[in-house]
Amino acid sequence: MAMKNNAEIRLLARRQLKGKWLPAIGTSLVYTALLYGLGFFLGGISTFGHSGYYLKRARGKDANFVDLFDGFRLGSVPCSLASRQIWQVVFTMFLLLIIEGLFIALWTCLFIIPGIIKYLSYSMSYYILRDNPDIGVLEAITKSRKMMMGHKGQLFGLYLSFFGWGLLCVITLGIGVLWLVPYISLSLANFYETLKENQQGE
Repeated sequence: MAMKNNAEIRLLARRQLKGKWLPAIGTSLVYTALLYGLGFFLGGISTFGHSGYYLKRARGKDANFVDLFDGFRLGSVPCSLASRQIWQVVFTMFLLLIIEGLFIALWTCLFIIPGIIKYLSYSMSYYILRDNPDIGVLEAITKSRKMMMGHKGQLFGLYLSFFGWGLLCVITLGIGVLWLVPYISLSLANFYETLKENQQGE
């Protein structure tokens, strides 16, 4: 099965966002507020929900604002902050952020390029955890690293392809970010999906 190229991935993301930009923008705005407002404490849970929201979009499923809070659920059952399950989720997401950050920082200390490579290697970890909630953090990172073998260059190119959008964000004094974050987020979810399908078809 042929891997979609970056132009196809971006086109797919635009089609999936057609008529749905506003809810996507709203979800990403709340995610950003939670991430920077709550920091590491609950930032990982927010990232878990944010990646899941766009993974649903990539799979053609209905995605709602409440999906952003999936980390506060155990299956379909909401978890309170006093429950053991929610703290397990908090710990898992916190650990993922710390381990990824530590690994990337250590490689970056050697030189900036190895740090970028490691970031790309671990970039599928959240999606993998969404699909495999019972595996551990280190296993998710390992699966991401293996999944990205031979594909880091394409993902780097996908990021670079948004350079023009980045300039537009600067010109519009940051307003363009409202559209850029959903566009990139859904493109990354589609990248994961096409990568997963490609490897399952081999």
